[in-house]
Amino acid sequence: MTTVAHPTETDIDLLGHLYRRAGFGATREQLEQLSKLSYEDTVDALLNPDPKMDIQEDVLERYIHGEGPPIFVAGWLYRMINSESQLQEKMTLFWHHVFATGLVKNEHVLSAKNQIKMFRRNGMGDLTTILNDLSRDPAMIFWLDNNENRNGEPNENYGRELLELFSMGVGNYTEVDVRECSRAFTGWTIANPDYIKQLAQRNSIMPYGKLAWRYEYDSSDHDDTEKTFLGEKGNFNGEDIIKIICQQPATARFISRHIYHFFVADEPPVTQWPYVEPQDQNAISELENIYFKSDHNIGSMLKYLFNSEFFKSEDCYYKKLKSPAELVTGILKITEEFTSPGIEISARNSQMGFMGQTLCNPPSVEGWHQGTEWIETGSLTERINFASGQIGDAGKPGIRKLVGDVIDDLYDQSPTSENYVDSCLDHLGGLDVSPQIKSSLIEFAEDSGVANSNEEEIQQKLTSLLALVAATPEFQRI
Repeated sequence: MTTVAHPTETDIDLLGHLYRRAGFGATREQLEQLSKLSYEDTVDALLNPDPKMDIQEDVLERYIHGEGPPIFVAGWLYRMINSESQLQEKMTLFWHHVFATGLVKNEHVLSAKNQIKMFRRNGMGDLTTILNDLSRDPAMIFWLDNNENRNGEPNENYGRELLELFSMGVGNYTEVDVRECSRAFTGWTIANPDYIKQLAQRNSIMPYGKLAWRYEYDSSDHDDTEKTFLGEKGNFNGEDIIKIICQQPATARFISRHIYHFFVADEPPVTQWPYVEPQDQNAISELENIYFKSDHNIGSMLKYLFNSEFFKSEDCYYKKLKSPAELVTGILKITEEFTSPGIEISARNSQMGFMGQTLCNPPSVEGWHQGTEWIETGSLTERINFASGQIGDAGKPGIRKLVGDVIDDLYDQSPTSENYVDSCLDHLGGLDVSPQIKSSLIEFAEDSGVANSNEEEIQQKLTSLLALVAATPEFQRI
């Protein structure tokens, strides 16, 4: 791997890029603190979060509690905003995109919550463990009907999606492989579901919600005859199938493209991958190599990616559209409206849904299409109105602080309208806008008279300028 040496003056820009992609953004003040570390040490810190700094579940449940899906998702949104483990939360979101599972069918909030915890716990571990845990996850078992996958009457839903959408991609297996894979997962089911359903209706363990499903391996319902899968023969169980899957070059390629798609540049939807080449095949190949060298370890792939030339290149900056989750979380980090847990945060999750993404309710097992597919007339209006409205609200503590920082930045100077625009862009995380957009921002600042304002006027005019910055196309990107 070739690592690019960046001069000191670009460190803040590079760190801003890293935190937009590996987290949910950072303020200028945070980036200046981070710049005291080397870039490589910052990447290592993201990859190895201190568990003692994690948000305590009991504290979160005390203030954001209840049984409905909006309550659970509100708690997850709070974590994305406030957790010190930013990459861990970003990877939790990544796997939720890949292994999309919906409450619209499952209706068991605690099972969904346990699945998200599982992604958080091992999302940067090895793929073998991730897929084994996924296959034992009750939310996934119910979502893709593996509780109906029986010896002699296999249900191929989970086996098909495991190969098609979760590991290898279309074109790398046959219908026979789907059938044999499904047979291997017979007996991987939910323990006593009828009893648990009745028990959950009668008993509640508030504030943690109704009882969750529990995984069970039913050996009496497992097909223990010989199977042929991807050219190998044996009396395979689910673990054997996953081991074979993880050894395939197609799996390395598929997971590498997912990681590139999420962290580097928008790719077409997964369903088009068999027919459309990656935009950077060399980068994908490098990640495939690390996949095998590290024994399928996702954290090792991420470490390579964040230190790579193709990620650190300025050509990569602002090339991805923010998902609604990324947009809302990044804005709420800036406004500092929810530095303490509170049920009010659930309203922000609803606004995320208006933009086209309701967490834990993907449109299908394929998950959400990303990139420009986030944008259509209605969602774009919601995105811009939300960003501009939140960043332009001087009543929010983070915005008051942001305005104060811009004023202090230019204190005892004779600042121009351009100086104020530059300072606003810097304090919003080192935002880099096109010359045309910057010219429009300067024109707005000049028309509003921000550079000639008295102490009382300057705060309102700077807030309006910040709101306009939040409406720019670049603010919609990471």
